[in-house]
Amino acid sequence: MVTTPSIDAHVRLDSHPAHSSAVTAALTGAQAHVAHMALEADGWVAVAENILVLARIDHEEPYWAEKAAQALNAEGITTEITPKLREAIDEEWTWANYPMPWCTRSEIREVSNQAQKIYDDIQYGHLLIHAHAQDSHTTVAVGTYLSGGKSVYLHGENHLRQIADTFDSPAQALAAFEKAHSDTMCPGPAPMTDTERAAAKARASLEAPAVEHGASLPALETVPAHAADAGDHDALLDEFLNAHGDWQKWRTWSDETTHAIHEEQTLRIERIHDAPARETAWTVAAYETPVSDRMWVLTATGSTPAPVLQVLLDHFAYKDGWDTALGSPVDEMTVTAATQPLSDAGWKHSVDGRWIRWTSPAGDAGVQFDAFAAQHPTQNIDTWTIWAGPSPDHAAWTLTASPYTPSPLLADLSETLAHGTGTRQPQTTVRAHMTSLPATAVAASAVNASPAIGRPR
Repeated sequence: MVTTPSIDAHVRLDSHPAHSSAVTAALTGAQAHVAHMALEADGWVAVAENILVLARIDHEEPYWAEKAAQALNAEGITTEITPKLREAIDEEWTWANYPMPWCTRSEIREVSNQAQKIYDDIQYGHLLIHAHAQDSHTTVAVGTYLSGGKSVYLHGENHLRQIADTFDSPAQALAAFEKAHSDTMCPGPAPMTDTERAAAKARASLEAPAVEHGASLPALETVPAHAADAGDHDALLDEFLNAHGDWQKWRTWSDETTHAIHEEQTLRIERIHDAPARETAWTVAAYETPVSDRMWVLTATGSTPAPVLQVLLDHFAYKDGWDTALGSPVDEMTVTAATQPLSDAGWKHSVDGRWIRWTSPAGDAGVQFDAFAAQHPTQNIDTWTIWAGPSPDHAAWTLTASPYTPSPLLADLSETLAHGTGTRQPQTTVRAHMTSLPATAVAASAVNASPAIGRPR
């Protein structure tokens, strides 16, 4: 029997003090460098002498920290897991509204681990991203692995990013990508998501970055409400609940979702904390009685500006602000009442078949009413869509509402869009337009290019 020799190194694994899921490793012992090299090879990053951090975009750090502890123990390195981290390791949870519900927990972890590898390859310069674009409510990109030369088409963000297609050359990949996404195509990698930014901060330090002495933060710029920063959605909800005792807060077992319920149980708010910027993060539903079907439902995406959310929450502070009698008609008067502030502010009004639209003078925000959906009120389908961004199909954020959504609530939202303001971080960089490949290069590469870029199944 071969005995694994003991190594004079001790590793203490603990939860990161400034990041909800990241893990730290503190190394001691004469041979601490052995554990250091083993952890670095496994994706841990040094933030100080003999202090390493594991920060991932899939929030699976506790799971992989336990795997690292098992591997270190097998090599004869003593490891210690703090009680706080042990609690996180033992916690059972799953992603809310996971788009692949047929996957088991282990299969979900495998998908997210592949996404993590792609993220790391980009961060460490192994995968060069040529361009990115918006595809519906997610980000797509095209890039090339510097080792091996394989070009890939990436679909999705954070823990859902996948390699959806491969190409033999960068020219072939770019030609196909430009053909599919020329309207939203931009050079280089996409801006970091909130999840990626948090992981990067955790990898850089055990504390939030401090402002240097004498330095000042850049002044926030005042912008129209629809262009403001999203701010801290969780803080907005907490402030609302703290100020209104007739609401109760419930956290799901997975800790990924919070439910806020009015004491009459006829209005309920669902907040998904880690929803991507362009996916539903808020769902509000109103009921005639606690056990009846929905009267109306409203949703908002994760990047909805703070001033818009504040208006919603202010409206929900009083029951007469959100109550609607079941059966209230959606007629010309209610539509006019809901959009009068936009008309008064000079927003462009247009009618296109079933769609009635109001668009801001700058064309960067709008409200859309679906007259056809309004004729099917019992189905709670999207009748109102509020958006801001390059276009309705590539919006930075959206808010949707069903037919019976109270017109005073919609009018308050319209008033905020028409006259409200908010703040955002200064826009310090200007994104260049993507330069098209020469016609000869496109023609040559198109011979072997796929007719359409693939999508993950």
